[in-house]
Amino acid sequence: CPSSKTCSRHSLSCCVTGWLGRGARSVLRPTLLFLSPTDLYTAPDSCEGRCEEPYSKEDECHCDAKCETYGNCCEDYYRHSLCLGDGDGFSSSRDAITNEDLLRVSEQLYRADHNKARPSDIAINPQYQASPDETGDQEDRSPRPLYKYVNEELFSKPTYASFIKLLDNYQRATGREEEVTAEELREQDNFLKEVMKTELMKKLFAFLHQKNRYSSEQEFVADLKEMWFGLYSRGDGEQDSSGFEHVFSGEVKKGKVSGFHNWIRFYLLEKKGIINYFSHNFDGPWDTYPDVLGLQFSWDGFYKEVGSAFIGSSPEFELGLYTLCFIARPGRACYLSLGGYSLSIQTYPWTKSTYGNGKKYIATAYVISP
Repeated sequence: CPSSKTCSRHSLSCCVTGWLGRGARSVLRPTLLFLSPTDLYTAPDSCEGRCEEPYSKEDECHCDAKCETYGNCCEDYYRHSLCLGDGDGFSSSRDAITNEDLLRVSEQLYRADHNKARPSDIAINPQYQASPDETGDQEDRSPRPLYKYVNEELFSKPTYASFIKLLDNYQRATGREEEVTAEELREQDNFLKEVMKTELMKKLFAFLHQKNRYSSEQEFVADLKEMWFGLYSRGDGEQDSSGFEHVFSGEVKKGKVSGFHNWIRFYLLEKKGIINYFSHNFDGPWDTYPDVLGLQFSWDGFYKEVGSAFIGSSPEFELGLYTLCFIARPGRACYLSLGGYSLSIQTYPWTKSTYGNGKKYIATAYVISP
């Protein structure tokens, strides 16, 4: 046995040494102590007993503070409260993003959305409210469009204009390779440049920088581009999708609308007669914008059973809230506060491919409507 205590979490025993006195002499006698498997052993694919264990590249999966950021946590990570602490895995660190942090920073972002629509900028006509049993009926119960009026001067604002330019860059059908041109790459960069000029996104970066998620704004913007615009395959290997396309532009998969959670996209297509609004199943408590609706609609013949969306929010507001929740609570409900009202956002990481040092793309992000 070694001359000092040595234990491995993959070993069932420890070698320790004992000093036995014999008059003026002492004798070093090795003693083998057997411990029970529950005392020492932890499965390599579990977080049992590993929540404060440092990162090791030799592990099959991880339970350290940043495993959520890199998307390589063990499957049972979320079942261990010591790992989670108050929310995001930084259980004993000032870098933890707590539930209280999320409520506070979401209110700050809400107040900083200076580009949102004013009450006079949008008039909607929600009409029929569908029950949970009716959302799957594919029945048009609202004879008129959802949008009665939108002040399109909103769309001349830099973040709106740069956002709208991105919407025609995608093929909506999954399984078809996306070909990204140099012009489209410039449009992505320009959109990120414009949103980063806003107070809202500067506040979001400052918060994430304070929590040691990013060391510089340049690093933050580079990660935004990858997580939102990086391509991956929802089909058979084709680079056919991205977080931005799915969430904001919308896709069609297996004959149904997938994603599509943006009010601007909805309005522009409804104006062209391509979207047919059927009903809504949820209307948020806000009496100003942004508001939230849960929608049923047909997109050129393809049906969306429940498509939640902010109404009247700026592009940077949606991008900011979804990004915050994806970083702080990937794969889980993210509880926020907007104007004193509670709101939850669900995000999921794409698990079949990664970028950088094992980071995950955004698979989807949306408001959870009751």
